Amino acid sequence: MHHRKTGRKLGRTSAHRKALFRNLVHALIQHERICTTEPKAKELRRVADEMVTLAKRGDLHAWRSAFAVLRSKDTTQKLFKDIAPRFTDTAGGYTHLYKVGTRKGDGAPLAYIEFTKRGKPK
Repeated sequence: MHHRKTGRKLGRTSAHRKALFRNLVHALIQHERICTTEPKAKELRRVADEMVTLAKRGDLHAWRSAFAVLRSKDTTQKLFKDIAPRFTDTAGGYTHLYKVGTRKGDGAPLAYIEFTKRGKPK
């Protein structure tokens, strides 16, 4: 039976998957839009939405929980000060996924993932 087996394994060990999503959510918060494979982007939505929900809460425990995942003071500060205030009136679904075709080398399906409410471009 396949009950309660959520999430894709992506051909990685659990530690590798955890590191992968830490790196991807860090890049997503820094750049607010990244291009990756479609399965990774679909799984990243869960992590990114959880980070925004923590940032919307805004208390000290939320800061420490987010920092434990992101491991960067600058990225955590951007999440809490810039990204979270955009979503105060939104109850979920903080990211968009756009399919953009396949990768030339191996034919992997690619997708852009970005926050629904983007900031000013730099």
